Amino acid sequence: METVIRPKNNLWDFDWKEVWSFRDLFYFLVWRDLKVKYKQTVVGAAWAIFQPLTTMVVFTVIFGGFAKIPSDGVPYPIFVYSGLLFWQFFSASLNNISSAFVGNEGLITKIYFPRIILPVATVFTCFVDFVVAAVVLVGMMIYYGFRPSLSALLLLPLLVVMTMVSSLGAGLLLASLNVKYRDVRHVLPFFLQLLMFATPVIYSTSIVSAKFRWILGLNPMAGIINTARVSILGTGNIDWGLNLVSVIAMSVYLVVGYLYFKKVERYFADVI
Repeated sequence: METVIRPKNNLWDFDWKEVWSFRDLFYFLVWRDLKVKYKQTVVGAAWAIFQPLTTMVVFTVIFGGFAKIPSDGVPYPIFVYSGLLFWQFFSASLNNISSAFVGNEGLITKIYFPRIILPVATVFTCFVDFVVAAVVLVGMMIYYGFRPSLSALLLLPLLVVMTMVSSLGAGLLLASLNVKYRDVRHVLPFFLQLLMFATPVIYSTSIVSAKFRWILGLNPMAGIINTARVSILGTGNIDWGLNLVSVIAMSVYLVVGYLYFKKVERYFADVI
């Protein structure tokens, strides 16, 4: 007798109970990815610091030193690093999620489990790198004499969750497309490079006219990074209009990504 296990047909149905029953697999995937990432490395998790730190130095010299891009009255190194911290969390998550299904072909074709676990586990793996890299930001805040306010401490967890949701929404769409169309893995790195310059990482949103600032919000990371800087460094005011557009965009990307994932999920094992 043959038993066929298939995902539920209802696009909107999300079985929390089933996902929770596979929590051990989730823990294993996160731990496995961390071990593989830093296996046989000399400095281990310190590599999570190397990329944002070296990028910060280069950007400080080029954009802060030569181009003299304004940084809302705060030292450019901490200004750009606070943006890079969230941006690289987002870009690394999005890039890794896009290959989550293809990279786990053996699991998908041999056993049944809620496929949503794979991209979510990928986000949490990148979150570990985010936490490690955040240690440098804490050190810079101490060095430059910045003290986070109570509002910053309350907002930061929300901003982290928003970054996770933003990367998961777009990532689900790209990962699902990547199962059938492998062009995604070639296009995405180039797209992320361009998107970074459309995100207020090296510059402040204040240099953009208020009339057109909402366009930045179509990229959810614009509102997240701007709010993170205001909260952490205490510069300027939170742009609630920009945040509203970012939240709407983030929600749309999540719904579109999830619906497309649910639509094609049942064919993954056959196509991959």
